Amino acid sequence: MVTRRHLLSLAASSALGQKQEPPQIDFLCPMDRDVRTKGPGKCPRCGMRLVANLPDAEEFRLDLGTRPKPLRAGQPTELRLAIRHPKTGALVKDFEVVHERIFHLFVIGQDLDYFAHEHPTQRADGWFAHSVTLPKSGAYRIVADCYPKGATIQFLAKTLITAGADPAKLAQRAALTPDLAPQKGKNLEVKLTIEPKDPLAGKETLLFFDLSPADGLEQYLAAWGHMLIASDDLIDLVHDHPLYADGGPRVQFNVIFPREAIYRVWVQFQRRGVVNTVAFNVPVKALR
Repeated sequence: MVTRRHLLSLAASSALGQKQEPPQIDFLCPMDRDVRTKGPGKCPRCGMRLVANLPDAEEFRLDLGTRPKPLRAGQPTELRLAIRHPKTGALVKDFEVVHERIFHLFVIGQDLDYFAHEHPTQRADGWFAHSVTLPKSGAYRIVADCYPKGATIQFLAKTLITAGADPAKLAQRAALTPDLAPQKGKNLEVKLTIEPKDPLAGKETLLFFDLSPADGLEQYLAAWGHMLIASDDLIDLVHDHPLYADGGPRVQFNVIFPREAIYRVWVQFQRRGVVNTVAFNVPVKALR
């Protein structure tokens, strides 16, 4: 995931004794740092409150446990998650609301067939809990997306392995083949157009999603769409939101794929109260 840093420029006096200009302070979106204004407001892309003087990014720690143990496919399992401060190890209990929730949880199967976007419940002790039933034996990536107060947005991942998983298959890439064909959700069809047609790693790629029927489109969790991208080896993960969307039938995301791979791209759109989740397999070549 690409991190953008914003450097503040200070106006310097051009002559000794001249009154110094006050520093220019920009207000930035904590999630989309390329969105900035000269005053407070909300991000037009994700709706978050713009903040001045964001702290430097620090990666917090994700603790993950399961009940019961051992973890078995096909059986209800409670995931228990906690976020800890990177320096003190203290359990974080206070979070900013991001897209109407304080914690977004993604669960992705190693073969990239299984995908879930959930919202765990915070318990009185500060831990989060969520019940899942994993469909098959193997490895799963558990991704936590949250915003500890006074810090920066965190996107943290860990791997769970079920009992009975075949050790020889745990290091294998998902057997993906390119698939850009229109996909059907519960009450929505989604077509994908890519510019450039053949995406290159490290270069910006425009993803245009055309939705039909176009009536009844609604925001889902304060955005016109949500996207989760995973490389076929589950190393690279990106959570993103539309760059351009106005409630109409075309939604645009701008993405930088980090390296050569086939990427599974899940997108979620809401129509008439129904959340539609569809996926595409996007091949990305190395920049020669």
